[in-house]
Amino acid sequence: MAVSAGASVIPRKDGFYDKYIRSYQILTQGQLKRLKEHKYSAEGQSVLEPPMQVFWRWTVEQVPLWWAPNAITIIGLIINIVTTLILAFYSPDCVQEAPRWAYFLSGVGLFVYQTLDAIDGKQARRTKSSSPLGELFDHGCDSISTGMVILGASIAMQLGHQTGWLFFENLAAFFLFYVAHWQTYVCGTLKFGKIDVTEGQFAVIGIYFLTALFGPQIWSYQLPVLSLQLKFVPIIFSLFGAALQVSCAFQVIFMQGGVGKNGSTVAGTSTVFPVLPTTVVVLIAVVIQQKSPSLVFENHPCLYLLAFGLLAAKVTNRLVVAHMTKSEMDLWDSGLLGPGALFLNQYFNCVLSEYLVLWLCLTWVLFDILRYSAVVCQEICEFLEIYCFTITSRPNAGGDKKNGSVD
Repeated sequence: MAVSAGASVIPRKDGFYDKYIRSYQILTQGQLKRLKEHKYSAEGQSVLEPPMQVFWRWTVEQVPLWWAPNAITIIGLIINIVTTLILAFYSPDCVQEAPRWAYFLSGVGLFVYQTLDAIDGKQARRTKSSSPLGELFDHGCDSISTGMVILGASIAMQLGHQTGWLFFENLAAFFLFYVAHWQTYVCGTLKFGKIDVTEGQFAVIGIYFLTALFGPQIWSYQLPVLSLQLKFVPIIFSLFGAALQVSCAFQVIFMQGGVGKNGSTVAGTSTVFPVLPTTVVVLIAVVIQQKSPSLVFENHPCLYLLAFGLLAAKVTNRLVVAHMTKSEMDLWDSGLLGPGALFLNQYFNCVLSEYLVLWLCLTWVLFDILRYSAVVCQEICEFLEIYCFTITSRPNAGGDKKNGSVD
């Protein structure tokens, strides 16, 4: 999916916040120049995409021309986040039953997010406001949404009764989304399968609506022949789908090689190295969960998964930036300071409450991804002379105007 963008997330001011953002440089001039030259490339089409395209094309025609594509994207993400957090509020342990309306609201929220996420690129082309920032903005929102969607589905199916599956399913979703962009970093093209994001989102919407209609107890229904609880049916299908996607991606990464020199990535770097940043996130999540004397994950799964979901989103965003700027990806991520605090607290026999440190971890990771996103958007907007949430472009030094956005 391509996205649109426009203007500066942060207006030009001399205030403390503006000075702080400007002092925290992320992209070099070389990266920004390569980003400007980046062209969106995707191939493949999922089963449900052709019929949904008819609906999406009709929907975008109802949107006013003055709506910026990135504003459409962020509105959808906010709706998805809010509806999922409502579920997490009522069921912080993924066991308690939330009000029926909360499940229904989450299903509607996810459908709205899916629709807005699908039309932002169309709005960009419609308003002639496409720019590289839009693609980056779109993938960034998708990375956060991935964690929200899988967490919401886990709450609806009361996976807190099976904490092992709860932990595995969420980490697998983080890894799967990362692998899709790892493959893109290697071959230069985002590849969609026959069963992909759209199908997965509709499956979760179905889970929400069934839960709203019959209550979460339906997922504990014992299937007579298979001797399995109903909740394991979508889990098994998701595992097969994930295995297929990962195998296809790994074939491209390890067998076909990259488009760079000697089979390297688009940046001319190792095709294998990108596995390390996400592996670090997964390993530290597993170690902290296994070593926790207070069972911090089992007792507070929503907080735990929100923290590591945001960290995984930050790492994925850095991979997308590396792809679009054709640059090397660093192993270190400042977001790791949050889980690092949990690890050190365990090392020193939990001098502080793990629940308290988990909140501090979540706070830091949230701050870190917001800071990173704001700075990257600010730097791109200033370089391209565009705005992020309006279609009107910045006046350049010569007084001319340049339109901006993303495809």
